[in-house]
Amino acid sequence: MSLVDRLRQLRSGKALIPREPISYRAIGVVRNRVRGSAPVGGWQGVRSDIILLDDLNAALEAIEGFSHVIVLFHLDQVPDTARRSQVALAGEAGSTERGVLATRSQLRPNPIGFAVVPVLHRRKAVLRVRGLDAFDGTPVLDIKPYLPPYDAVPDAKLPDWAVAP
Repeated sequence: MSLVDRLRQLRSGKALIPREPISYRAIGVVRNRVRGSAPVGGWQGVRSDIILLDDLNAALEAIEGFSHVIVLFHLDQVPDTARRSQVALAGEAGSTERGVLATRSQLRPNPIGFAVVPVLHRRKAVLRVRGLDAFDGTPVLDIKPYLPPYDAVPDAKLPDWAVAP
């Protein structure tokens, strides 16, 4: 019996990887001046307001005490037809492609964006951040505090092709 068969048996015959859609509701939206294409010079200087549902004001309580947050967002402006299993990396010599799951490309199997960004300030249900690589109007799925003891990996390794020159 294969490992997959044994795992399937443990799950009472259900598929190991669920095929039915999983849905989430947005908790907020990104507001900034970036529409249609990435800003010239990159996202580092882009300030964005994450406007949350009013009833989540209390959920942000004490978030301003963190220097950074993790933002999960829905890449709703990337068409399904643009998704790829491999992508060419910008700035990499030659036409070598990498597996999309080995990159930070937005052309992913599921349109989920993830960013660690500095918190500039909070006012009620609005969180202002810098460097969020999301277009104006992007739905926000979740916000989590960045916790260096848990989220930073000091001895993490990168392949040579992933290291910036």
